[in-house]
Amino acid sequence: MAMKNGIFVTLEGSEGAGKSTQVALLVDRLRAMGRAVLTLREPGGTELGEEIRRLIRRVDFTIAPCAEAELLLFLASRAQLVREKILPALHEGMLVICDRYFDSTLAYQGAARSLPLEQIGFINAFAISKCVPHITFLLDLDPAEGLRRVHLHHGKEADDRMERETITFFEKVRAGYLSLAEREPDRFVILDAHKSIKAIHGEIFNFLCHRLGGAIESR
Repeated sequence: MAMKNGIFVTLEGSEGAGKSTQVALLVDRLRAMGRAVLTLREPGGTELGEEIRRLIRRVDFTIAPCAEAELLLFLASRAQLVREKILPALHEGMLVICDRYFDSTLAYQGAARSLPLEQIGFINAFAISKCVPHITFLLDLDPAEGLRRVHLHHGKEADDRMERETITFFEKVRAGYLSLAEREPDRFVILDAHKSIKAIHGEIFNFLCHRLGGAIESR
């Protein structure tokens, strides 16, 4: 299941960092250039994945899913996404841009939920079938600011179970992400998510142009 000549880019970050906004801006710009782009999100992106997404986001469980069950739900969505969407698109030479991927699992379920990183890595490797991003943009944001943005957008009560976590939880998520980026500096690009939307978009696009050159031009 080789990745062939496609390019796989992921955007990561905690709640409120602006990943989805940056994905949309980047995809619009690349498509305007004539580039074949597939945009995806995690969890989701497939019929199965979207059902899992609705389940994970639910806030009305009598007893919330345990950390292990939550982990396996994310991985089930990812396994389907890789095989149904990502690998076929990369095989065709497309540019695939995904809002979250396996680094989210290591940061959220690993660093923040305290599940063993070694075990997560093992089952994650099984789920992704060697499909690793070429570039990962990490939108780094102070957790307090991230939660402020979430509440500003959704109101006091977020309709996503994950967004209702404590600031301590998101501090652990941020630390987990930064630790991952430190270990893989060739893949990660850390961006200051406190900057303006326009400035961040410019940094992402300019980096892609510099790193990939003619590979992002029209095909």
